[in-house]
Amino acid sequence: MRPVDIEALTVPGTPALRGDLLLTAVSRPDLKTNSYRGGLREVDLGGGGEGPWTHGTKDSAPVISPDGRWVAFLRAGEGAGRQAKPQVHVIAAAGGDAKRITDLPLGAGVPVWAPDSRRIAFVARVPEQGRYGTENADGETPEPGEEAPRHITNLFYRVDDTGFLNDRPQRLFVVDAVAALDEAAPADLAPLTDDRADVEHPSWTVDGESVLIVAPRGWAVEDTVRSDVYAVPAGGGEPRLLVRTQGTAAKPVSAPDGSILFYGTEFPGAEEIARNTGLWHAPWPAGDEPSSARRLTDVETVDCDNAAGPPVVLGDEALVVVRTRGAAELRAVPLEGELSELKSLRYLAGERAAVKSFVVDGTRIAAVIGTPESSGDVVLLSGGESRVLTDYSKALRDTGIRPLEELDATAPDGYPAHGWIVRPEGEGPHPVVLMIHGGPFAPYEWKVFDEAQVLADAGYAVILGNPRGSAGYGESHGRSIVHGLGTVDADDLLALLDEALKQSDLDSDRVGVMGGSYGGFMTSWLAAHHGGRFRAAWSERAVNAWDSFVGSSDIGWFFADGYVGEDPEEQRKRSPLTYAGKIDIPFMVAHSEQDWRCPLEQAQRMYVALRRNGVAAEFLLFPGEGHELTRSGQPRHRVQRFDAVLEWWGRHL
Repeated sequence: MRPVDIEALTVPGTPALRGDLLLTAVSRPDLKTNSYRGGLREVDLGGGGEGPWTHGTKDSAPVISPDGRWVAFLRAGEGAGRQAKPQVHVIAAAGGDAKRITDLPLGAGVPVWAPDSRRIAFVARVPEQGRYGTENADGETPEPGEEAPRHITNLFYRVDDTGFLNDRPQRLFVVDAVAALDEAAPADLAPLTDDRADVEHPSWTVDGESVLIVAPRGWAVEDTVRSDVYAVPAGGGEPRLLVRTQGTAAKPVSAPDGSILFYGTEFPGAEEIARNTGLWHAPWPAGDEPSSARRLTDVETVDCDNAAGPPVVLGDEALVVVRTRGAAELRAVPLEGELSELKSLRYLAGERAAVKSFVVDGTRIAAVIGTPESSGDVVLLSGGESRVLTDYSKALRDTGIRPLEELDATAPDGYPAHGWIVRPEGEGPHPVVLMIHGGPFAPYEWKVFDEAQVLADAGYAVILGNPRGSAGYGESHGRSIVHGLGTVDADDLLALLDEALKQSDLDSDRVGVMGGSYGGFMTSWLAAHHGGRFRAAWSERAVNAWDSFVGSSDIGWFFADGYVGEDPEEQRKRSPLTYAGKIDIPFMVAHSEQDWRCPLEQAQRMYVALRRNGVAAEFLLFPGEGHELTRSGQPRHRVQRFDAVLEWWGRHL
């Protein structure tokens, strides 16, 4: 896979299934337009392939109404303004023209059908007058630099790749979609929640009377990382607190009996970092007081991936996706009984693969599953059988995909370390790049990883590892580096590298290290403490200094305390910048100008320190990008970054 082959990375989104209709939305980078293009595709349930179902180039998030008559989806247009924002559209499932039913300044979120197949709930950010291209009280539309100052009184006031929050709170809407089809133009919609708190994850109660949402503890009256489950009357009215969680809530749904299922974490104080996400169950409150929830999954062994979609009740079980040892598996959790450990959960799909999303219709399940040979395909699970219905990664495989070879090692303290080698073609000896993921509570997975494939195509053996601190190996594995960054996680990574270098076709004299975010932190750390192992380093969007990260990062106010603590001396001890004087290998600092997760000053401070120390340091700075450049940045920037990576390793390895 070459850098320009990112255009072959066609990725399907969450499928929609009802009766004989199976839809998904696909997206791929397009270098000509420097954007992501795609549309809704219909997948033949009989295995006859797939084809376009709509003709928009930026259509996404299809959802079929419960009665099967309508499909709601998001469509974004070209250019700027409201037309370029994703707006809710509705089209008859039998086909025809799509009708736009929202016209919101900043667009709408994913639509959710009510049980009556008429109404749709969604969340959307509502800007203050005179901001983000809207008119002020004088009828003027200020340029961004001319907008009034922001008055900030809370800590959670901005998010990377989203922006400022307080002046465009995310609020709940409900629209009568069927009635809107007869209107000449989208009606003005009034939000059902106020502007004091961002709300998210809407879903309908089984009776269609209310919409479940997640909101910050106490409706955001205080700075908090905690969140709870609320119900908002669909016809308007005050939100009602349903479940006060043990920590956080996400993706609540109403079970057939009216009770509530949701994903959640539990923790003391504000220590939410590196916590396994569990499945929780709560009855609908009988009185005015909120319900207490019961955790259904084991704290240590089960880590639900809420990004794959809400839990779905199927009989006496709930289907969820669980992260485990580099896989993301679809599993079934019993709704009754004791806490369920991972080994007791019924397995449905995802072994040595990654289930990215799924949907259920009756007893049939449609899932999007990524594998070491695919960035994601639609798979139908029915009657105990599994059939792959699409082949979106054929063009990607035609570019040349190198396999994932499992790698096991033992750290100096006897702890097992797990990872992979992506080996280039040919006999070698191959130069080696140790690649480190972000998070740190995240995993490399059993699926195509474009960064490793590009390097392998260019002749480099890539070592990928999930050291202590990673997700999917138990909560204790993830929390083992709390107040200990750069200790056992470094040991695990070096153990994997040593194990790989025992192989004769890998060149132990030509080794580089690279990573982004936490991986950038660890790259800087290894360059300072184990620099003799490497010829050069590429540190990207890194945390280098915890003292300034606390106040400049969007998550710094709680994340740094969780992983490092409040003591300034400990923060200094755990900061790669403290040890910049020990780095003497060529060092690339790569960063994005609009990164609010690991702000630009983190890169600047490291770069200046290295240059002042006489290190052959270079600085690659991407304008207009945030923390997610390598995953969802402008396609041309992604290619330019790959070109720079290859040029760097070409020089030094």
